Amino acid sequence: MTLSICVAQLNFVVGDMVGNAQKIIEAAHQAHAKGVRLLLTPELATCGYAAEDLFLRPAFIDACDDALKAIASATAGLQGLHLVVGHPARIAEPINEAVRDRSSSVAQLHNAASVLLEGQVKATYAKRRLPNYQVFDERRYFVPGDETCVFDVPTAEGETVRVGLLICEDAWFEEPAADARRAGAEILAVINASPFHTGKGGEREATMRQRVLATGLPLVYAHLVGGQDEIVFEGRSFVLSADGALAGRAVSFEEALFDCSFTRQSHGWDIASSTDRDHSQEADLWHALVLGVRDYLGKNGFPGALLGLSGGIDSALVLAIAVDALGKDRVRTVMMPSPYTADISWLDAREMASRLGVRYDEISIAPQFEAFKASLADEFAGLPEDTTEENLQARIRGTLLMALSNKFGSIVLTTGNKSEMATGYCTLYGDMAGGFAVIKDVAKTMVFKLARWRNAHDPYGTGANPIPERIITRPPSAELRPDQKDQDSLPDYAVLDAIIELYMENDRSPAEIVAKGFHAADVDKVVRLIRINEYKRRQAPVGIRVTHRSFGKDWRYPITSKYRA
Repeated sequence: MTLSICVAQLNFVVGDMVGNAQKIIEAAHQAHAKGVRLLLTPELATCGYAAEDLFLRPAFIDACDDALKAIASATAGLQGLHLVVGHPARIAEPINEAVRDRSSSVAQLHNAASVLLEGQVKATYAKRRLPNYQVFDERRYFVPGDETCVFDVPTAEGETVRVGLLICEDAWFEEPAADARRAGAEILAVINASPFHTGKGGEREATMRQRVLATGLPLVYAHLVGGQDEIVFEGRSFVLSADGALAGRAVSFEEALFDCSFTRQSHGWDIASSTDRDHSQEADLWHALVLGVRDYLGKNGFPGALLGLSGGIDSALVLAIAVDALGKDRVRTVMMPSPYTADISWLDAREMASRLGVRYDEISIAPQFEAFKASLADEFAGLPEDTTEENLQARIRGTLLMALSNKFGSIVLTTGNKSEMATGYCTLYGDMAGGFAVIKDVAKTMVFKLARWRNAHDPYGTGANPIPERIITRPPSAELRPDQKDQDSLPDYAVLDAIIELYMENDRSPAEIVAKGFHAADVDKVVRLIRINEYKRRQAPVGIRVTHRSFGKDWRYPITSKYRA
């Protein structure tokens, strides 16, 4: 007796209920043609994840309900196929005072999944554990369920398999899976929308292995793929055997119909599936950044991307990511030299643009810079040049890029990294001006590693060694004054990034960081810079989240605060 299961690892668009439903319907027809008896879709598949305050709009929920009905109707003729669809579901009555106190105009919702069979809803399950940390805010929108869902799936041979259904966070706790086991489940099916960050794929498999070993049940993990604003979902759906061994893993960062078959034997289940290889940290980061750019532009309808190419490592990395994501014809670069731009910056920028085959233009900012200084000469009389004049150059460049964006419709990709965002080593309305911050959550030390990785690999066929070696090896510089180097203002990047990781990502105190061997002066400087530059970060464009704590939804600190530790 064999049960064929398929995971529809799909890329949905938030709010496109008609398009999302059509994807699910097409996947159902393909799966049924292969003899699949159980098809799993990701969490909140009808509306996409995360729809945020759209969940507060009754008309939005109506459209989600319509999508579920359309899916049921369009799959009614698929005999024997059990289709699990994630969706928001209204509840009849508020079940606690916290919900009762909310506005009466707000729909009371479960984060739910329904089991459809031949056009009918066979069962509906409400997510029991609602995450409210990192980027999650589910308690704002949903009410937790408190029941178990175990449903029967007849095989082609006429035997029945009992499947326990869980939704994402449920499987990170013992009780929901244990309850499903007690209710007779023989296989656990977990549908998910779990955001990517480095190392998260391994964490998921390790945690699901704990559920498997505790219950003695094999587990199928169905995961979303795609970019949504600052979040990326990497797919990487998988299946674990009852002893915790990996029995199969879907491809990462791509849509897929991931098949696995469970054959009942006297000793338990034999599982047949395919296994995509695990990837290096740099490979996962690269694919996440490429997918984040591709989906942000594609889902929002931008015709292309535009960026300032300086001859430095950050803009070089963003250019390589953009070309891998969009293709060379949809990417334009502009070199905007100032009186302080080194000749090698011109040469390296031209060389990289040539290697990738993108449009490359040069617009000198020297005339505008001199005009600004002339306009301000009386006001600045007797005062030495300082960061004011440096920032003027960055803001001229930002203005030029935004003008090109307005005229031609391409979105400006900013090129600042996490180290700069943390310390404020960036200019408001200058290099921070743009629509999407590609490497906003990538530390400078990782920028160099990614550049090396990309030069050694050509994953999208856009060309090997796109980044000239000198761009990677020369000392980083903003080139806003003579002989400027980043380390004139900041600690060495290896030190800086380690302090940022400890303080910002892992909430270590300055004293704890010093105790790890860092110089107190470096720690005090970095912590102070992080604190005083919150006002800048609030005005930065959204960017791709690739660590477990980014300067986005994960980071909610007041601008005005006297706390100093």
